[in-house]
Amino acid sequence: MKYFFVLGTNAALSVAELGAVLNLKNLRLLAVDFLVAESEQELNITELILRLGGIIKIGRVEAEIKAGNGAELQSAINILALKRKEQAAEGKFNFGLSDYGRRGFNKQDLGLKLKKYFSEKKISSRFVTSREKTLSSVVITQNKLLKRGIEIILASDDENIIIAETLAVQAFKDLSLRDYGRPARDDHSGMLPPKLAQIMINLAQVPENAVIMDPFCGSGTILSEAILMGYKNMFASDVAFNAIDNTRKNISWTKELYKVNDFKLKLFVKNVLDLSKFIKAESVDAIITEPYLGPQRGRISFGSVIKNLEELYSAAIAEFLKVLLPGGRVVMVWPMFYGEHPLNPDYDGFKILNMVSQDLAGSEFVKQTNRDTIVYGRPSQKVYREVIVLEKL
Repeated sequence: MKYFFVLGTNAALSVAELGAVLNLKNLRLLAVDFLVAESEQELNITELILRLGGIIKIGRVEAEIKAGNGAELQSAINILALKRKEQAAEGKFNFGLSDYGRRGFNKQDLGLKLKKYFSEKKISSRFVTSREKTLSSVVITQNKLLKRGIEIILASDDENIIIAETLAVQAFKDLSLRDYGRPARDDHSGMLPPKLAQIMINLAQVPENAVIMDPFCGSGTILSEAILMGYKNMFASDVAFNAIDNTRKNISWTKELYKVNDFKLKLFVKNVLDLSKFIKAESVDAIITEPYLGPQRGRISFGSVIKNLEELYSAAIAEFLKVLLPGGRVVMVWPMFYGEHPLNPDYDGFKILNMVSQDLAGSEFVKQTNRDTIVYGRPSQKVYREVIVLEKL
C-alpha cells in the first residue's frame, strides 16, 4: 500500500524516525515536508501517529495521475470525496484541500467544483479553507474532517499528481499538555520537547520489553514518553535531587492522567560518572538521554564550555560502554553553539550510525552533518541540538 507522511520542521529527523520504526520502500520526498512511500503491510495509522514525534499527518494515496489533465484531476477528487461521504455519518459533509509538492494547485476552483458536484447530488457540504497552502492539524480537528468529512491531499513532482486522503494528524493538544501542563518544569535548565523525546526513543530501535536508561533524566520527559509508548523496564538517574523529585512528580502525573501502571522504573540520585557502580554490567539495551548542555544564560566562554562538556561526555560514554549490552545503542544530544566548532568527545568502543535511508541521502531536503548526524533547532537559537546515535561495537 502507498502512504504519505507530512514531516515535521526537521525533514532529516522525521525520515530517520520513520526508517527506524517502519520498513518502507520506494521513498520519495516531493517537498521538504512531504514523503510518499510504500509498505507491504497495512499500517495501523491510529497507533502510529501517537508514536511518531516527527510526523504531522499520515494518509493513504488513492490515485496518481499524469500532470496537465484538469478534468481527470477533478474527477479523481470527486470520486474520492464521494466515496468518503458514503461512509460518513448523516449530516453536512465537511471537506478541505491541501497542496504539497513542487507545483501549485487552484484549490479554490477545485473545491468549488467539488461543492457544486455534491450539490447536484443533493449532498449538503461545507468547503473548509485556509489562507495557507495546507490545512493545519488544528483546522482539520476543529472542523472534524477526519470524523465526518475529508482532507484531500494534492501533491506533485514535475510529471505526476498524487491524490490522497489524510487519516490521522498529530495529537497537538496532548503534546502541548505534556510539554506545558506537567506539574514540574525546569525552564532555567531547558526542557526537552516531548516530540523530540519520542523521536530519540524511536531511533534506539529497541522493543518494548527492552531495558532503557536515562542517566541525565532532568524532569523525566524521556521516561514519561517511553511509558506512554509502552516501555516496561527503565532506569534513570541524575546528580541533582531536585531533578529526581521533579521526575517522580511528572511520572505520577502521567500515570494518573493516562491510566498507565504496567512498567518498572528505578530512580537514583547518582553521578553519571559512577554509572557502572550502581547499574549491572551489560544489562541495558539502550541509553536515551539529553545530558547537561552547558550554561544557558549570561556571558558564556564557549571555548571553556566546549572543553568541559567534551570531558564530561567522554567520561559518561565510557561508563555507557560498561553497562550496555553488545550492540546496544546510545541516543543522545550534543549541543552545537552558534558560530563555534562542534563538540568532539571520545566515543571509543562505539560507532556513529547514519539513521537516514540511503534512498534519501542525496535529497536536497535532508540535511546532515559531515559525521552523518542531524541538527535540531530553530534559526534564531544560540544553542542547537545535535542528535547522535551510537552503537556499541
